[in-house]
Amino acid sequence: MNRRVAYTRGGMPADVLTVIEEPESVAPERGQVLIRTTAFSVHPGDLQAIEAYPGKAAHPVPAGLEATGVVEAIGGGARLAPGVKVGGRVTVFPQPGAWSQWIVADAEVVVAVPDELSDDVAAQMLANPLTTVMLRREAQEHLAFGYDGLLVQTAAGSSVGRLVTGVCQFHNLALVNVVRSDRGAAELRQRFPDVPVVSTEHQGWADEVRKAAGGRPVSVAFDPIGGKLAEGLLDLLTPGGKLVSYGQIAEESISVHASTLLNKSLTLRGKNVGRWLSEASAERWASDVATAQQIALGLQDQFDVAATYGLGELAKAVEHAVRPGKVGLVLVRPW
Repeated sequence: MNRRVAYTRGGMPADVLTVIEEPESVAPERGQVLIRTTAFSVHPGDLQAIEAYPGKAAHPVPAGLEATGVVEAIGGGARLAPGVKVGGRVTVFPQPGAWSQWIVADAEVVVAVPDELSDDVAAQMLANPLTTVMLRREAQEHLAFGYDGLLVQTAAGSSVGRLVTGVCQFHNLALVNVVRSDRGAAELRQRFPDVPVVSTEHQGWADEVRKAAGGRPVSVAFDPIGGKLAEGLLDLLTPGGKLVSYGQIAEESISVHASTLLNKSLTLRGKNVGRWLSEASAERWASDVATAQQIALGLQDQFDVAATYGLGELAKAVEHAVRPGKVGLVLVRPW
């Protein structure tokens, strides 16, 4: 039997997610790859999608988009990425239903895992690094980025935030990190002592960002939170600046008067890695996946694991995944 995480209605993930049993796949069909899962990561974005699921489904909806495992069989006619073979370690993303003991995946989303990477890193190898690639490309569209312009990012202590910082350091791109607590700021300074960090725990944090920028214009801002914090970032941006929103952690909406955008010629851009990748060409996908692999290899120490649970501890894993102050992703080992 195959044990899979699924749900039939929207709501709090800990309440609606369940583990179901279904017949085990005997063999993959044409163009597919059969994978025995060794670990999957519980992304907060996955949980937000489950919470927002509309109505009630007639049949269980498989959960999850990213997992790592071992190839058990390959169907005929499969167009395989380099290194994908029977017995080889792979990661899949985006693959609906990835939170499962066995995955039958389209060959196009199966990526080989470098030998140097542990399963802990492999389970996170694509979604967050590809998000980092997406964000960097958005920033590079601004003419000042990489020259006199400076980047500000919120939630800088998150898994994506740390990867963005590592990539900016590697490419010598100016950055100011923003976190929500003094404790988080201290922890981030230990990781990246050369990158300024500002905490929003105190009033006047925006002035601290300006001071840390040292007179350089804030040309681009990344924000996965929204609400009042995003409004503060819009105020920080220099004329012609861009705010890239890639998450919706805050309950409240972003409130901005049209004059704010018009008078400073600002751009407010929403980005979603799943939609972005669905629109990418095969060549872009291959290039970005190769970059994601390099990010994972070069920044292995930034792929923290907050905790690891078994499939029978799913509710605990889901609760931990959204716990304030956690560092790293929560993993589940389904066997």
